[in-house]
This record gives sequence, C-alpha cells and structure tokens, in this order.
Amino acid sequence: MSDRAIAAPRIKTALTPNQKRSFWAAWGGWTLDGMDSFIYALILAPAMRELLPKSGIAASPANVFSYGAILFALFMVGWGLALFWGPVADRFGRSRTLLLTILWFSVFTLLAATSQGVWSLAFYRLMAGIGIGGEWAIGASLVSESWPEDRRVMGGGLMHTGYYFGFFLAALANYFIGSNYGWRLMFVVGGSPALLVAYFYNRIHEPERWQQRKRALGATSSMNSAFLACFQPEYRRRTILNSIYILASIAGLWAGSAYVPAAVTELARNSGRAADAAKLASWAGAILAVGTILGALLSPILAEWLGRRVTLGIFFATMLIFIVVAFGYVFYMGPGALPWFLVCTFLLGVGGASFAVYSFWLPEQYRTECRVSAFAFTTNVGRFGGALISLALAAGIQNYGTLGKPVAVTALFFALGLLLLPFAEETKGKGLPV
Repeated sequence: MSDRAIAAPRIKTALTPNQKRSFWAAWGGWTLDGMDSFIYALILAPAMRELLPKSGIAASPANVFSYGAILFALFMVGWGLALFWGPVADRFGRSRTLLLTILWFSVFTLLAATSQGVWSLAFYRLMAGIGIGGEWAIGASLVSESWPEDRRVMGGGLMHTGYYFGFFLAALANYFIGSNYGWRLMFVVGGSPALLVAYFYNRIHEPERWQQRKRALGATSSMNSAFLACFQPEYRRRTILNSIYILASIAGLWAGSAYVPAAVTELARNSGRAADAAKLASWAGAILAVGTILGALLSPILAEWLGRRVTLGIFFATMLIFIVVAFGYVFYMGPGALPWFLVCTFLLGVGGASFAVYSFWLPEQYRTECRVSAFAFTTNVGRFGGALISLALAAGIQNYGTLGKPVAVTALFFALGLLLLPFAEETKGKGLPV
C-alpha cells in the first residue's frame, strides 16, 4: 500500500436556504429578461408589418428590417440608461433593487401589447430596456456575494443560463401562442414576470458580505461614491477594457440572437415555406438557446482550467467565425440555405456564452461597495454603442435591401476584442474582493 495519503474527495459547501432563494430570484429574473428580449426578435416581422402602415409607412421588407433595427436601437438606449441601477443597488441593497427592476420591465412589456403604432411600441421597448438592463448586474453580484467561495464561479455560470433558457421559453411561447394568436399576446406573456416579484418579496435577504461592508463604510456610503470608485486609478483601466469587451459581445447580439429569427423567416419565405416561417423562427430560437446554455455551462469549467481571458477568447473566436459564415455566406446560398443556417445558429449560440463569463469575472474585479456600479456601467454603457450599431445596420439594410452582409460586418468587433484580451485583468485563483 502506498504511503502517499489518499486525497479525500472535495465536498462543496452546502447552500443555505437564503443562498438558494437568492440564486433562484436572480436566475428567474434573468430568465424572464431573456424571454422578454427574445420575444421582440421573434415577433419583429409580424409586428412591423401591422404597425408600420398604421404609422403611415409602407411595410416593405426593407422597412420591416430597418425600422426593426431602429426599435432595437431605442431598446439598447433604454438598456444603457439602466446603468443607474448599479449605484442604487450598492447603496440600498441587492435584493430589493433586483425585484424593482423585474417589476419595471414587466409593466412596460405588458403595455407593449397595446401598441397602436410603431412609435408607441418603440417607447414601451425603450422603457422595458431600462428595467432589463439592471437585472444582470444585480443578479450576478447577488449570487457572487451570497454563494460560498468554492461554488461562486459555478453559481455565476449557472445563473447566466437563465437568460438563454428565457430564449427557449420565448420560442416555445411563440410556437404555441404567437404563431396561432398573434404577436400582441406574446407581450402579455412577457409581462408575467411581475408575479415573480410577489413570490420573492420578503423571501430573500441581503448578502452578509454587503451588510458588513455597508456597516463598515457608514456615512461614507453613497450612490455617488460607488459610481465614481469605478474610475479611480485602481479600476480605471479595467473598467475601460471591460466596457470594450462587452461592446464586442453586444455587437454579436444582433447576429447571435436578434436577427436570427428575422433571417430564418426570410430564408423560409425564399424556400417556399412562408406558412411555416413563425414556427421555424421558434425552432431557430430554441436551437440558439440550447447552444448558449451549453456554452454557459462550460464557461466556469473552462475559466477555472484555462483562465478567464482565454475562455472569453474562445467564445469571441467562435462568434467571429460563424457570424461571417452564417450571414456573409450561408444566408445567400439560395433555397438550400435554411438547414445550414440552423447549424450556424447553434454555433452562434455557443459563442454567445461570452456573456456568461462576465457573470463571474466582473464581480471578481471590484470591491463590494462599488461592485454593482462597476458591473452595471461596463455592461450597460456599451448599449449606447450597440444602439449606434443598430442604426448603422438599419442604414446598411436599406442600402443592400437585405440583412445578411450588414450583420456579417459586426464580426469585426470580435476581432477588436481578441486583440485587446491580453491586457485584461486575469482573476483565476483569486477570491472575491471584500
């Protein structure tokens, strides 16, 4: 028998009831955020075809896609404005602010079902974006601070699967509801997250880590100090770089999720399957969601093995390749393009898991008193850039009369991200800062 001690199997720290509730609140909110976001992508074409004529605009294919891009831009502006939730959560607490963001986007999504023109829908999507944009930063920070250190990274990766599980729920709802009863009822379904607030109200408590830090800071704790801390010399460089990386991921949002249903709808029409277009778009959404959920589950494993930067680089490279292949080549293959486009959709889904890396990487880079402010700023400020990209796409779609080539160009942002990744802060093996 060897005299070398046999290592006992590692037993993960057990989760307390509050830690479990915190996770499910964050995961549930992020799931319903994802469902809400993807609902618009799924109903883009039918909603625009109904609302554009009511606003005095011809519902041509180019107008459907270009005005759809304008509404995406306004949604991104709303998401960008959500950066103010970060200082609110740092000052007043994670759980209460989380529930408020869920209630906010639920109400405005429900109101979107009443839209009588393209600009009323645009307003409701702008306002819904403000609520949706706050949930990720708060939820990811809540899980990171609540869960024990030996489970924290996996908790962040698991939490992020919720957004793409929401894609699956939206695709399922569109398959059974949207395709049969119309796009308005899809927004009614999207307004259901308000029920989650009622369920979790008073059931989750603030992380002990946040409570201790708030007591230690005392009167010096404020929304202003939390926000400004992100730009102090200690954090300035990483805040700027993180914002650029996330802008690259946001640029891929249009290829990896927002325009996939519209592209599949167009390919279905071109191949003589117009009657099945809504259901095929739903299948595409489900395929995309499965790919991203698998990528999100892999992300913490890869990050603990290869490091955060290399893991993010793998997802960036995947998106770079398959945005170009899917929208620059396959989209123009003709009647036989649809099956190959769906294959690319799955791989775009896997690459879209770059967002999952941020869920555990960003909290590792900032202290408790400014964690959500930094997370909210870096993940939301890029949405303004995303809005400009969407407007550029609208112009490109009008110019080309198609969405393929303009969307393919967004792959350049991932090339920029790959060039800058060596300068990122590597946090592998480091604990969550106090």
